[in-house]
Amino acid sequence: MYKRVLLKLSGEVLSGEGEKGFNIDKIIYLIDELKSVLEYGTNIGIVIGAGNLFRGREMKELSPTIADQIGMLGTVINALYLKDLFEKHGLRTVVVSQVTSLPSIRPIHYDDINLYFDAGYLVIFAGGTSNPFFTTDTAAALRAVEMKADILIKGTKVSGIFDKDPKKYEDAIKFDKLTFDEAIEKELKIMDTEAFSICRRYNMKILVMDFFKKGNLLRAIREENVGTLVVPK
Repeated sequence: MYKRVLLKLSGEVLSGEGEKGFNIDKIIYLIDELKSVLEYGTNIGIVIGAGNLFRGREMKELSPTIADQIGMLGTVINALYLKDLFEKHGLRTVVVSQVTSLPSIRPIHYDDINLYFDAGYLVIFAGGTSNPFFTTDTAAALRAVEMKADILIKGTKVSGIFDKDPKKYEDAIKFDKLTFDEAIEKELKIMDTEAFSICRRYNMKILVMDFFKKGNLLRAIREENVGTLVVPK
């Protein structure tokens, strides 16, 4: 069983694949999945993207620094939206960020993070890394190391890591377990290079799994055979 987990989710978890905005049915599903894990006794930190609102790098008319900052603010919007709904459904939640000082958001202090977990809070890390040019994958890797997570779980739309795109190739082969070196050798696109490098450097295990299969998150927490696990040698 994993005691402390960083969960990385895309903004599409809140809207549905290819959609924008917020879909309350999708969010209730997210709440139910998180409740089962919290009741099991696991501490959860979340990094969520902003693809349901906008993707900074899709704003070609803007300079990359401004576009990325807009994207970071999108994750803050999502975090605050989730905090309010989580708490209305009985999930004690705190949002922490380095990019804004809004009244409902607290700064990131390592000692405080431990206190939040000890008090039973779910912690949402908003605002990415607080620097442009880095994705929420990299933010998730950083926060996982900072919060001393047992593992970084990347919730996706597919059941794990394959040797090629399973949506395009019926003969795609899924890996149950890989080392970091094997993933590099096979040129598998697990997450952004910067994020993958951080996890490799600090021996942070990564699990890539289908978040949209009910109960999968709890099964992953229990260390059942879910998704693809990437580990050091």
